[in-house]
Amino acid sequence: MTSWKKGVFSLVMVFSLICLASVASFSQPTTPASTTVKEIEGTVKVAVGKYIYVPEAQGLDIILAGEVQGGLENLVGKAVRIKATVLPDRANLIVADSIDLKQGDTYQNVYTRSGEPNYDTYFSQRVRDEYVALNITGINKPEEWEGKTKVKVYGKLEKSVVKEGGTEKEITHIIILDKKGKELARVIVDNLTDYAKFYLAKLRLFDKFWFYLNVKEPVDKKIRVRTKELFHADVVFCGLY
Repeated sequence: MTSWKKGVFSLVMVFSLICLASVASFSQPTTPASTTVKEIEGTVKVAVGKYIYVPEAQGLDIILAGEVQGGLENLVGKAVRIKATVLPDRANLIVADSIDLKQGDTYQNVYTRSGEPNYDTYFSQRVRDEYVALNITGINKPEEWEGKTKVKVYGKLEKSVVKEGGTEKEITHIIILDKKGKELARVIVDNLTDYAKFYLAKLRLFDKFWFYLNVKEPVDKKIRVRTKELFHADVVFCGLY
């Protein structure tokens, strides 16, 4: 066989082997991504919305996707056994697959996962840096907060009743404090997400922390001077930093 024929033959063989390898690889059954399941035994300390906190989960929040027999709030203070799936894209969250309530020496199932969780109120720790810490020094310096849509402020939550016309309504404020604990200004809270309420309950031993806010409309200057209210906002998260 001449040298050029040998060369052509070699190229044909190499190409054939590549094709056969490709066919073989596509013919192999694909292995689904493995999931990590955790088993937790402990006591439910907080239950808000669809979230529960069990200290034995070691820093992981637990989200539910289904109904709990007797209601979620009735789990508080109860000993439970939980099987949960780790969520790789949500570092501090796991989804409960089943919850068994301890009764004496046995367990009774009170929850079974029925679908995918709803993450509409979940606050990802990855977006914390998007929220700018406001340095408020006075109510007459709007440049300190105007134009910002995602902020965090340090202070405490306060509820009060105000009169509007002939009726009374409850209003919630965040009281922004200076380093000495003196009131500087107020933020009107229009809404707290379930996840924010969940963390408020987890932080019940503290009365001051950082509130992560989605800023809404500002308060008119004339009202601001009288009430110290800067703007309306929705609270999406709160924490110690």
